[in-house]
Amino acid sequence: MIDFFNRPKTRILLLEAIFFLFWMALNLFVPTLPVYINTFTDNLALIGITISMYGLCGTFIRLPIGVAADWLGRCKPLIFAGIMLAGLGTWLMGSAPEISYVIVGRAITGLAAGSGVLLIVLFCSFFLPEDAIRATAILSGIIAASRLFASFFTGWLNDRGGYPLAFFVSSGLAGLALLLLIPIRESQHRENSPSLRGLVRLLARRDVFVSSLLNAIGQYTLMASIWGFIPILAQRMGAGNVQISLLVTVHIVFIILGSLIASRHARFVKGRGMLTISFVLMAAGIGLAALAPSLMWIFAAQVIHGFSIGLSYPVLMGLAIENVPADERSTALGLHQSIYAIGLFAGPWLSGILADSFGIQPMFAITALACLMLGVLGVRWLFNGKTDDRVKI
Repeated sequence: MIDFFNRPKTRILLLEAIFFLFWMALNLFVPTLPVYINTFTDNLALIGITISMYGLCGTFIRLPIGVAADWLGRCKPLIFAGIMLAGLGTWLMGSAPEISYVIVGRAITGLAAGSGVLLIVLFCSFFLPEDAIRATAILSGIIAASRLFASFFTGWLNDRGGYPLAFFVSSGLAGLALLLLIPIRESQHRENSPSLRGLVRLLARRDVFVSSLLNAIGQYTLMASIWGFIPILAQRMGAGNVQISLLVTVHIVFIILGSLIASRHARFVKGRGMLTISFVLMAAGIGLAALAPSLMWIFAAQVIHGFSIGLSYPVLMGLAIENVPADERSTALGLHQSIYAIGLFAGPWLSGILADSFGIQPMFAITALACLMLGVLGVRWLFNGKTDDRVKI
């Protein structure tokens, strides 16, 4: 039976299923998380801080977990621990009597998300190095699909069992992912002892460093908008739980569309022009939300922004590891995700402060302008003298 689970095609399908369940466990409650936190406090800055704990903890854990995996030569034990943390964090948030429990639970899920780095590395090990963008695009599509299913069921679960029910179902999904992980037999790769020189060498690579900064911009806009203050803005415009879930669903559908284009046309979309267009669209989607007079405008904004994220995210992640040696990929991807996790933290934290000071829509206007300027300049830096992949310092 174990041999059946470890056939090459079966193992890939099993890893895709684990990846789907893991990210659904981390996303099932997210569409209405800001509204749930809003039941504990009306302070927008505190809401932003609570949401940002996910990105803050993710920033600190993703590089160490990648280094640890390369050092051990194995990913499975750390993946197992991460999925267990996902179950613990979601259960803690669902049973929270006050906001401090939600903050701690959100921080634990941020730590859990770090194991997603190793799931990506494990999955990419079954592909040729030049197919890294295709592999990451497939996984990006799976993440988006898990969020799609999550957003579809969130409103339904909230209406039938209140906000806590989605958190408890998430814990169950994490448990199921653990069961599927048990029979997988991992092939141990060459151990690579960590060194400061090795980290500096990876950080000095333009393909690793600049693509990470660009993904940080994308994650900032994502956490500031659809996973941050878009649901609150929509609620103020009269949206209910089901409409908020639909809003998230529309956003995710277009993430999937962008990911499909990235996976099918990897060589084309990783060009400078296409990445520049993706950041222009990203800024346009946020800018449209800043000007939105009604809920329909919010929906249109999510179409544009979702497509831009689906196109840019897997391409930038694939570029970060495409030319990195196999025994350094966990560290490189951990470094990449640690840098872009700064956006996961700073997005809700800084946008929460701006929204509390100026209002939600003026905050979106500031975010759109910053995204446009930094995104276009970053893409130019990434492709400047691309025959040399080292950052000019």
